[in-house]
Amino acid sequence: MGKAERERLNKSLSGHLNTIHETLQLLDQKPAPSLDKVSWDAVVKMGDQVSKQATIVGMLWTGETPEAKAVEENMATYFNTLQGLLLLSHGSMIGSGPTLSSAILASIKQVVDCSFKLMMETVSSFGSRNKDFKLVVPQLVGAVWEACTALKKTPASNITAIGRAMTQVAVSVKDVLREMKELKPDSSNQTEEPSDNAAFHAETRVGDDDSLSDDLGNDLSPEEMKVAQSAIGVVSETVVVIKELIRTITGLLKQEKPEDSSDFVDTLEKLLKLCQEIGVQVDELGACLYPPQEFPAMKAALEKISSTIDNVQAEVESLTSSSEAIFQACNDLKSSMKQMEATLDCCSTSDIESIMQNVALSWRKKSKNQSEVGHLGPLEPIPEYTADGRGEEDQPPS
Repeated sequence: MGKAERERLNKSLSGHLNTIHETLQLLDQKPAPSLDKVSWDAVVKMGDQVSKQATIVGMLWTGETPEAKAVEENMATYFNTLQGLLLLSHGSMIGSGPTLSSAILASIKQVVDCSFKLMMETVSSFGSRNKDFKLVVPQLVGAVWEACTALKKTPASNITAIGRAMTQVAVSVKDVLREMKELKPDSSNQTEEPSDNAAFHAETRVGDDDSLSDDLGNDLSPEEMKVAQSAIGVVSETVVVIKELIRTITGLLKQEKPEDSSDFVDTLEKLLKLCQEIGVQVDELGACLYPPQEFPAMKAALEKISSTIDNVQAEVESLTSSSEAIFQACNDLKSSMKQMEATLDCCSTSDIESIMQNVALSWRKKSKNQSEVGHLGPLEPIPEYTADGRGEEDQPPS
């Protein structure tokens, strides 16, 4: 009888899992505009119901092994509640952009994953003599509770979702800035080294693995440190720009309406992508600061950041409300980038002059070595030979 009951429970579980899978695919589709938008508060309340049903399922295993009928009935109630959560979540996506939709989908999938684990463990534990399930099931119930509680922290609007995504970019840029500030000059006194050995030491520092220190940021030359300092200024101003952009976006929160036009949402999404592109270029800029510094790559990153900032200003201007602070921050960033470009041009000129000096020194040294060999005297002319192999002195008189 126990085997037949378990088979019936497994069959019932498979049917419920398939139904949830099909409903979950609905969330990947954009809801029809004709539907009524569901508030996120309604989704959160349904999540609370899922949590309560999970608790009831867990209580079945606090005493003796429950009857198959009780497990099956609770399973049906649980999955019906879970399906209601999915349908409400789909209705809440009306007017949502890609960023908000992704955040909602990620939160809902977490609830579904935890629910699947709980119900599969419940069915597999039925009729088992292993008492470990009495410890495992409560843990899985707790995981469902945490997933449902996380729904309260899920963004309920496009502005909130995009603002959080921009905040993640800001955190990443701050990490790059912190790493830049940890860069230090070479501890050795390079000014006492002969100038004709500078190129040799530069090659050794980069090419010889044994000579590299564990901290790649501790061997910057004075010129490289100047570049690093200018880059720190650029990235510092970039952080200010992103902060002002987040302030500008969140300032529109009260103005956002559930029926907002796609143009408004598209503008917000474009600003997020531009912000993320800036973050990518900042990462590139930070990577180029380690020796040997890549000046062309730095200039390319600065050009992309400058172009992106122009686009940011254009998109911000299209919003119904914008602060002058964001435009001032963008202009300050452009000024810092111009200063860094000037520093790169100056350092590039210094590098060329240093190379030319090294070439001149090497040539003078070579000339000096040749003069120490001594003069060999005038070279004798090479005798000319005729076709028969005899020289001019061997020719018979004409």
